[in-house]
Amino acid sequence: MEFGLFVQNYVPHTRWAGVPDAEHQVIGQDIELAVAADRAGFKYLWASEHHFLEEYSHLSANDVFLAFVAAKTSRIHLGSGIFNPLPQVNHPAKVAETVAYLDQVSGGRVEFGTGRGAGSHEILGFLDFAGVTETSATKDIWLDVIGEFAKMFTQEVYEGYRGANWSLPPRQILPKPYGGSHPPMWYAAGNTSSYEMAARKGLGVLGFSVSSIAELDPVLAAYKKAIGDAEPVGAFVNDTVMVTIPIYVAEDAAEARRKVVRGGMGYMQSQVFRYHDTFPRPAGIPEWPAVLAEPDLDAVDALIESGTIICGDPDEALGQIARWEAAGADQLCLAGTCSDFKDLLETVELVGAHVIPTIDTRAEHRTTAFRRSAA
Repeated sequence: MEFGLFVQNYVPHTRWAGVPDAEHQVIGQDIELAVAADRAGFKYLWASEHHFLEEYSHLSANDVFLAFVAAKTSRIHLGSGIFNPLPQVNHPAKVAETVAYLDQVSGGRVEFGTGRGAGSHEILGFLDFAGVTETSATKDIWLDVIGEFAKMFTQEVYEGYRGANWSLPPRQILPKPYGGSHPPMWYAAGNTSSYEMAARKGLGVLGFSVSSIAELDPVLAAYKKAIGDAEPVGAFVNDTVMVTIPIYVAEDAAEARRKVVRGGMGYMQSQVFRYHDTFPRPAGIPEWPAVLAEPDLDAVDALIESGTIICGDPDEALGQIARWEAAGADQLCLAGTCSDFKDLLETVELVGAHVIPTIDTRAEHRTTAFRRSAA
């Protein structure tokens, strides 16, 4: 199993109240965290693309963020989690150019994740002019786009496309990705059917909606069953499932638990369901503006037991993370959101020192091997 870091420039009111440059501070901290993850041996960095989500994510230009991080790092892969390829948000040709250019400046370190946006507030903001009122309409738009990227990346002159939602005459899409073939392709999936769909198309899955091992089991089984019969939309199959989870590690186990208590997890989870209104709402999640209570120390132990969080000293964290490896996750991604920055930085360093060398013993990135075979 490999390791990643997920960032989204999380700026809740608890961070910006009375702090005029809080937005600038958070952006800088996420950059510093990404550089630390590269140094610690994490193989992947995932940066979200969100719009209009005031207390959830200010990372609206992740191409800029990833390019800046590329210049400060040497090994970590730079993942779009996601680039939104819906023509109403970003023209597909422009997305292809951005991905290829970032791949060039980073020396082939790009992971190309796509998706359809997060909830009605974000999605319908861009589709309002078209009279679209249901977020489900974006599925057909995404399907109208996704099969064209590999052609734009690899054809000397892209053959062009005319579809229901966008069109482009034959053109040279420049630059081409670095080193042959193209970056691995991913999809942000949310339920069993979307995992199956991603597998049939040969896409890796960004499992942002998986929050426990119990939730991983059915979607992973569906994905791995379908991936063997994939008809990839890219030049190769990216047989990889990534999941994100909060991780809290300290030299002292009690201090690690205190990290959870002071981290603001309840408020963060409330923001998830405030904006991701297309997600099924579990029992006990209140309607905004009501918010979840913050966990106390007793609740922390229950979260650890359920596999909802990783928490403890390095030995405890290693044991808990090994459960995810045994469950079949290909990549475990630290959700760098609901925690104090210094706490996150310490967690990254300790995971890099004590966990990654034990579990991820392969030097080459999994996706690099897929891409190399296609090239």
